[in-house]
Amino acid sequence: MAEQLEAAVTLINNKIQFTGVVRDQPEITFDYHPPIGDGQGLTGLEVLLLSLAGCSASTVIYLLRTMKKGIAGLQVQAKGARRDTHPTSLKTITLKFIVHSSDVKDGDMQKAIRLAEETYCPVWAMLKGNVDIVTQYKIEKV
Repeated sequence: MAEQLEAAVTLINNKIQFTGVVRDQPEITFDYHPPIGDGQGLTGLEVLLLSLAGCSASTVIYLLRTMKKGIAGLQVQAKGARRDTHPTSLKTITLKFIVHSSDVKDGDMQKAIRLAEETYCPVWAMLKGNVDIVTQYKIEKV
């Protein structure tokens, strides 16, 4: 049987603020912008962007290290453009990978990003076909 993942959210105020928890990890706060919420937490779409950024980042860094590349740092910036009509889901996500390395080349980044998209990043696989995901990368030599 495949591993099951579990998460729970609990309402914590009279508006729309929730805490969310997974396993024994620190809880996060969900909220919406005023006037619906108080703006004291992350929206669901912001958490989705973080999830894609984190999943793709961990996949890309793993693949680069498998290629024996020296990585001094990696950042993934995720930007989502929302639809104008309800549901105001994301229509486009731009992922910008910024890697700090002395030996990563363009071909290495292209291969790692392609493999993350096509094979290894489960969050990307779930979004693919529902939202356009555009990638960019920058190699900063150290």
